[in-house]
Amino acid sequence: MEDGKIDKDWQSLENISRNLPLAVVTAEDQKFEEHFGFDIEAIEKAVKYNEKHKGKKVKGASTISQQTAKNVFLWQGRSWLRKGLEVYFTFLIEIFWSKERIMEVYLNVIEMGPGIYGAEAAAQHYFNKPAKKLTKSEAASIAAILPNPIRWSASKPTAYITKKRNWILRHMNKIDLKEINQKK
Repeated sequence: MEDGKIDKDWQSLENISRNLPLAVVTAEDQKFEEHFGFDIEAIEKAVKYNEKHKGKKVKGASTISQQTAKNVFLWQGRSWLRKGLEVYFTFLIEIFWSKERIMEVYLNVIEMGPGIYGAEAAAQHYFNKPAKKLTKSEAASIAAILPNPIRWSASKPTAYITKKRNWILRHMNKIDLKEINQKK
């Protein structure tokens, strides 16, 4: 936000539209409820891609669980030490937290714009409404910017973000969040 202000307002998962967890799983981690913190297939694909495209932008394979561990317990940046600690904390949260809790924490700590942290702050900033009221399209717009929320805006999407949002919307129907939706 402006002047270095941080905007955040923690919400329980019950106070966040079901559309947002569905959108972020579709965009970021389609095997979220199946894996134990790590998507081995995605990691293998990323390693192959990065070996083939040396010197170009590095492709990652972090799951929602890994991103949550990093955002809650660690610092930004790339180093082997941070990555090793991320693996450790990811195992811990997968052992001690439910998938529902991981999602709730993720949706409350992830940066969704400059100084905008969490679903409630993003919903208010981009759409002037509470996170509970986000439509599928609005949730998909937020999910579409997550790889780089400083560069992109959910309310003023570029052609690339619009295309990504539309892809997320088409694929949201293929995802069933059993563990998360059963408690709502």
